[in-house]
Amino acid sequence: MSSNSIARTIARELGIRQEQVDAAVGLLNEGNTVPFIARYRKEATGGLDDTQLRQLEERLGYLRELEERKQTVLTAIEDQGKLTDDLRALIAGCETKARLEDLYLPFKKRRKTRADTAREAGLEELLNTLIDAPGTDAATAAAAFITEGFEDARKVLDGARAILIDRFALDADLVGEVRERMYTTGTMGSSVVEGRETEGAKFKDYFEFSEPFTTLPSHRILALLRGEKEGVLHLELGAGEDTVYEGMIADRFDLDTRTSGWLGEAVRWGWRTKLYVSSSLDVRMRLKERAETAALEVFATNLRDVLLAAPAGQRATIGLDPGFRNGVKCAVVDATGKVLDTIIVYPHQPQNRWNDAVRDLAGQCATHGVDLMAVGNGTASRETERLAGEVADLIKQAGGKRPTPVVVSESGASVYSASELAASEFPDMDVSLRGAVSIARRLQDPLSELVKIDPKAIGVGQYQHDVNQFALARTLDGVVEDAVNAVGVDLNTASVPLLERVAGITGTLAKNIVEHRDDHGAFPNRRALLKVSRLGPKAYEQCAGFLRITGGKDPLDASAVHPEAYPVVRRIEAATGLGVGDLLGNTRVLSGLDPADFADETFGIPTVSDIIAELDKPGRDPRPEFATATFKEGVEKISDLVPGMVLEGTVTNVAAFGAFVDVGVHQDGLVHVSAMSDKFISDPREVVRSGQVVRVRVMEVDVPRQRIGLSLRLTDEPGAPAGRKPTRGHRGGGKGNRGGNGATASKGGAMAEALKRAGLK
Repeated sequence: MSSNSIARTIARELGIRQEQVDAAVGLLNEGNTVPFIARYRKEATGGLDDTQLRQLEERLGYLRELEERKQTVLTAIEDQGKLTDDLRALIAGCETKARLEDLYLPFKKRRKTRADTAREAGLEELLNTLIDAPGTDAATAAAAFITEGFEDARKVLDGARAILIDRFALDADLVGEVRERMYTTGTMGSSVVEGRETEGAKFKDYFEFSEPFTTLPSHRILALLRGEKEGVLHLELGAGEDTVYEGMIADRFDLDTRTSGWLGEAVRWGWRTKLYVSSSLDVRMRLKERAETAALEVFATNLRDVLLAAPAGQRATIGLDPGFRNGVKCAVVDATGKVLDTIIVYPHQPQNRWNDAVRDLAGQCATHGVDLMAVGNGTASRETERLAGEVADLIKQAGGKRPTPVVVSESGASVYSASELAASEFPDMDVSLRGAVSIARRLQDPLSELVKIDPKAIGVGQYQHDVNQFALARTLDGVVEDAVNAVGVDLNTASVPLLERVAGITGTLAKNIVEHRDDHGAFPNRRALLKVSRLGPKAYEQCAGFLRITGGKDPLDASAVHPEAYPVVRRIEAATGLGVGDLLGNTRVLSGLDPADFADETFGIPTVSDIIAELDKPGRDPRPEFATATFKEGVEKISDLVPGMVLEGTVTNVAAFGAFVDVGVHQDGLVHVSAMSDKFISDPREVVRSGQVVRVRVMEVDVPRQRIGLSLRLTDEPGAPAGRKPTRGHRGGGKGNRGGNGATASKGGAMAEALKRAGLK
């Protein structure tokens, strides 16, 4: 497949023009990054976005690998002197690696088989006789071929059968047809392994199960495979009627199985012991690949939503990492995320020092002017949220500004706490307190904090441990890179982990940028980046447009306008008679401009349109406005839920079959896709996204199995049919058990003294 053929194939698959593919491939070959191409080379690619470019890049890699493999196969067959023009054409026309390997199979070096031994003994002549003269008595004919290793007629016929089955297995067209038919018409069945019913209760929905391969959704495929791996389920791949496949084999080799009972038995044997087995393995692989692809799409979408969640902004925040026995770890950070103080309080069982905790937290909040109280959503989160609410109310009663308690996902906080990055950032801080810092900062700016954590640890995936880990890492890294570049990065405050996600900046360059900043002070403009060690023109070209400098001499350095396009802005200044400062945000003037008036051979209308839009809303943040869910008072554990309740919650994860919602009981509830809308939807992401605040109705509560059924349709009645409920497979257990202590805080005494010291009373 030539480069032109590869481009043509990708264009067809993605539904775009070949010229767009050619341009994108050329830019990628030159070392340009996907975010840079998507943002600043729209004229060349016809406006391909980052998602399309990622798909294009992946397919380009696959097809190039396929082309390299073709050349290897052709060389190997040619070296054997067996390459014909027809075979060369077949290999050249392969569009999948599976088809290529089918064609190559007869020419692969392999260990000596029983069929090879039978051929050496001359049994191929017997086989040809039995095929050409199906009326021949097989046993009688076999007697003439008895030899060493084949001492009787039965062994002779077994040898002849081995040769015939080998022919079946090495016929690329037959293997492909059989495999494809099984995949399109077969079914996956499962049953529980005897004695594992109780232990494998979470797979109960699959104890007696069957569904066609073609309709199996990704989550069910992965659940079935995990059930098998854990020894709970026995899986059986049904191909359909054996006679259909036997007929395909007989027709392919023109075998008269009606006349020859021996040929009929040989075909049946070849189907069940060879082609069924190989087809089953292939079908399993294809199902897993299909499921992994869908799971990666779900994970990528959820991760993108979490990374691009609304930031609370630069506001003093206290992070509370809840816990019972080991206390609530607390860290106060200022508006920039700098740690001001840390403490541990013990309001819950077994210590039950509620009053002391309220006093200490109120003092911290008042002293540091805390605006937000970020409560991690793990074990003891509702009790700690109640504690935070009481502290906030007391501060308000004392005449201070009431800080707002907000429940924050703490997924990955513990991973960050124990990481080398956290250790280098807080070398003298206890590991447990680092998590509280992370919780506080991720409320202020989720993107800046979450880039420090392995994306797999953020907890928004679907069966993430069951998919190809290399593909998972590659996909998620792309999502993080696209999210960071979509928002932009403040060059003078960004951390190394955030900078190294910017297009064109490697880990080494990120460290060099921070070291240069520490040694020479803040960057005065974007051009100063070129003074950073090892940051050359190419890296500058890729990264400059995504880096922001606030308060610099040139206001454009705080925008998404790339430095290479500053001349366009100068032309706009000349045409309007206004300087950049007067143009920024001047919708009246900017809306009257015609992009075509400022386009040239270098910067076309799409780029000029983007520049004008950026001038209108410079440095605009694509993330939504900050909002939080309010959990219902008195609903703290799953047993507090009652069907019919209407609750507010936050979407924590969107899967192919529905969405999980945190309603404040330590166990996410499931809104099945069938309960999301009054109209039919095939993809839950049409309705919700991770991080979204929603109102839901409780439809069913299964305390023993820790399952909660929810509906986005608030008029639904509990007990009414709500569509098929798939298993949640690996999910279960929730976020921990809750306990309360019933303690209340005194509003006088030591509390009054603490408030007085903080200047609030």
